[in-house]
Amino acid sequence: VQLVESGGGSVRAGDSLRLSCAASGRSFSLHAMGWFRQAPGKEREFLGTISMNGGVTHYGDSVKGRFTISRDNAKNMVYLQLNNLNADDSGIYYCATRYVGSGWTVGSEYDHWGQGTQVTVST
Repeated sequence: VQLVESGGGSVRAGDSLRLSCAASGRSFSLHAMGWFRQAPGKEREFLGTISMNGGVTHYGDSVKGRFTISRDNAKNMVYLQLNNLNADDSGIYYCATRYVGSGWTVGSEYDHWGQGTQVTVST
């Protein structure tokens, strides 16, 4: 499985962004998907995960209520809607995939990662 993120950019506090992650390979619908981010000098942070059929989602506490994860299995795509951004949301955003299961919130539980897309939020 190969993953390619897109949609990052430079925005102002309070703005919104929609990140996309395109997956190649077979059996996308058999993979749980997750989003993480990493800021300079900080540990990788779990943002959200979505189950294989999209029916179950979990979010990290810092983004709950502001970020929404979704997927389109017909297009092999997963999305992360970022609303009401603030400076603490700046970082490189990564999507990741894990074969089967759901609720994976730890990075080491994921099998494949994208190269990341940069999000910069200015005040």
